Amino acid sequence: MSEIITARDLNIDLLGASETGLFKWLLASFLMGKRIQGAIAARAYQVIVEQHQKDTPQKLAHCTHRHLVSMLGQAHYVRYDESTASRLLALANKLNTEYAGKVSNIVAASADRRALEKRLAEFEGVGPKTIEIFMREAASVLF
Repeated sequence: MSEIITARDLNIDLLGASETGLFKWLLASFLMGKRIQGAIAARAYQVIVEQHQKDTPQKLAHCTHRHLVSMLGQAHYVRYDESTASRLLALANKLNTEYAGKVSNIVAASADRRALEKRLAEFEGVGPKTIEIFMREAASVLF
């Protein structure tokens, strides 16, 4: 059993359910929700968000697929780099198109936790594990 990586471990502030914190935690949860070592997923998050400053859905959506694959490779997140890059772009684009680029708008459009989880599952590549990781910490600041 691997160690659980928290938002705090990644210097993500979820207090007050800030938009920045929610997006960063969704991105980290997405990366950790795959069958890949937690430390590698955490490193991929750091490379994308801290090193390359892709910390909003708008900035992420402006990446090329090749650039995202390169960032994932830099973190040794290589097993699923191509599909993950595609799904990260899809996540950012759907968030921008359907929710005005705000995770808080997904929350606002959801009547309760179950509805939020259902909406999150509509994003390509977001499955039960990603939702579980995201909700583990976000639920307490959202509901």
